[in-house]
Amino acid sequence: MSTDNDTETDDSGGHCSTPDSDGEVAEDIAIVAFERKRDTAAEIVAGIGDRYDSIDILDYHGDVFAEHWGEYDCFVGLMASGIAMRKTAGLLDDKWEDPAVVVVDEALTWAIPLTGGHHGANQVADDLASMGAVPAMTTASEAAGKQGVEERAKALDTHVVNGDSTVATNLAVLDENLGPVARLDGPQAVVVGDDVTVLKRNSDDGVVLGTGSVSGADEQQFRDAWAASLAATDYDIDDVEFVATGTRKADEEGLLAAAEALGLGVVAFEKETLEAHEGPTPSRSKELIGWPGIAEASAIAGGRDNELLAEKERYDEAVTVAVGK
Repeated sequence: MSTDNDTETDDSGGHCSTPDSDGEVAEDIAIVAFERKRDTAAEIVAGIGDRYDSIDILDYHGDVFAEHWGEYDCFVGLMASGIAMRKTAGLLDDKWEDPAVVVVDEALTWAIPLTGGHHGANQVADDLASMGAVPAMTTASEAAGKQGVEERAKALDTHVVNGDSTVATNLAVLDENLGPVARLDGPQAVVVGDDVTVLKRNSDDGVVLGTGSVSGADEQQFRDAWAASLAATDYDIDDVEFVATGTRKADEEGLLAAAEALGLGVVAFEKETLEAHEGPTPSRSKELIGWPGIAEASAIAGGRDNELLAEKERYDEAVTVAVGK
């Protein structure tokens, strides 16, 4: 049994033959279930199936994981964790290539990522939480309530190029020493060390929401402002690559909450970067505190082409938004 929301990419009878290349999100998943648990498997398909390109149900037998290893981004084992661990342990080779594995009990009480937490398992466990399961995540950054590098990559619609670097950069996340994600435009060559994680954009098109605000603006004000700003363009929220702002606004709770709710990453640019990408609309902040207008400058700095698609607009006397690309 399968659902397939992207038939153009599916030529293997219901699922893609290789996992998603960015290794950070699950798009094609398989639920492995004993025959007596097929009704629960069908409930999962009905509950979260529309969130994936395809979702199949595979009948459990001793070699089912081995037979389908590499065909899916994530396996959901509807079984005891010990069974899934014994049957998949010998198949594991590389965290960036191996499919993620999650186990869930028949009562949908627990969703436990076993492997590939940052590569789809945590995502699937979170989705299962919408059906009542408690996601039991043990990856260090999530356990500490922080956003790991792989999660940042997903939120920014990018993928990690050099996977080995994430050990060092995720330790920096835990120590709160990573800082904002830097942005480089090409063509140019860069030299990086082993502790620098390189993120490459997934899409060729998209927009950036440059955002400033008064202190204390709440989540709904940001969300309403972003929706209104996009309504004046040919883009919608699904086309947004990330939210851009200045470092002086990087800790605004309403902005961070709105971005998290929409699955968007936040990039905070330094004052010097914003000054190099100043927008056309005069800003009071430059007169008062010496900062260029954050909304337009961050939209231009964050856009792939460093272009302003929509000049800044102020909404609810609280949030200012410009759209860049």
